Amino acid sequence: MTSRARTTRLTAGLLAVGTAVALAGCATADPTSSGGDAADGDAIIVGSFAFPESEILGEIYAQALEAEGFDVSTKFNIGPRQQTIPALQDGSINLIPEYNGNLLAYYDTAYEERTTEDVDAALPDAVGADDLQVLDSAEAEDKDAYVVTKKTAEDNDLTAIGDLKALEPFSLASNPQFGELGYGIPGLRDVYGVGVDAGQVTFVPYEDFGGPDTVQALVDGTVQVADIYTTSPAIKAEDLVVLEDPENMISAQNVIPLLSKDIYTDKLAEVLNAISAKLTTDDLIDLRERVEGDEKASAATAAEEWLTAAGLLDK
Repeated sequence: MTSRARTTRLTAGLLAVGTAVALAGCATADPTSSGGDAADGDAIIVGSFAFPESEILGEIYAQALEAEGFDVSTKFNIGPRQQTIPALQDGSINLIPEYNGNLLAYYDTAYEERTTEDVDAALPDAVGADDLQVLDSAEAEDKDAYVVTKKTAEDNDLTAIGDLKALEPFSLASNPQFGELGYGIPGLRDVYGVGVDAGQVTFVPYEDFGGPDTVQALVDGTVQVADIYTTSPAIKAEDLVVLEDPENMISAQNVIPLLSKDIYTDKLAEVLNAISAKLTTDDLIDLRERVEGDEKASAATAAEEWLTAAGLLDK
C-alpha cells in the first residue's frame, strides 16, 4: 500500500449515501471551505463526490499518480457539482473523477448528445470556459438502466428496451422523477413505442434511486421492470439483466477525469488515460461490492487491489 493510502480519510458515515442522491443533493459540510490554491508543479489534489464509487475512483487516480512520483493529497466526499466545480475553480482541488453525460448536462441542460463519442466531443468546449479540461473517458459507465430478472428476460425474449412491448402490461419501479424524464416514461413511448398512453405501463415510484427497495420489488415480482444503475452490485448478486438501449435514449455516463488546465502535463495524462483504458463497468460493480458489501473494505484498499490487478501499480 502506498504511504498516502495509509492516511486517515474523510469517510465516516458516508458509505451509505446512494449515487443518485449524492449527485442531486446538497452536502451539509464543505471540506473545501478552507480554500487555498493547489500547489505548483506536480502537486495534485484529488476530490470526489459524496458517494462510495466516486471515492474509490478518486483513490485509483490518487494512488496511480503517487506511484508515478506526483505529490498527491485528497479531499473526498465534497458534495454535488454545485460544490465540486467551484472547488476546481478556486484551487481547493484540481482533479476529480466525473461522469461525461452528467458533466455536460451541468453546462448545457438542453444537450442532445447521447453516445460516448458525441458527449466526449462536446465536453472540451463546455468545461473549457471554466479553465477545466477532460482526458480520455473509460468504458465504465454508471447510468440509469431498464433492468429485469433473468427469468422475465428468458420467458419474454427480452434483450433490449424496445422488447418491453412484448411484456405489456407491466409495472415499472423507479424514482419519482422518472415519470417526467426524457429517458423515463415519455422515452418509452416516444423512442421505443411502448404503450404508456394506453395504460400498458404502471409506474411505481420508489425513493431510493435504484437501491434495495427498488431491487427487492423487482426480485419479488412486485414490479416486472426497474430503473437500476449499471454499477449496482445487485445486478450481479441477483443475476439481473440490463436491457440494451440501441437508440441511446439514455445518455452516456462514462467515467472521465476532469482537471484544472494548469496542472496538465503529458505525464499526468498518460497515467490517467491508462486507467481509463482499463476500467470497465464490471470493475465498478466489483469495486462497489468490495466496499459496500459484507467485507466493507476501505476505498483505498479496493483501489490498490484494482490497480495492482490491472498492472498499473507495483506492490
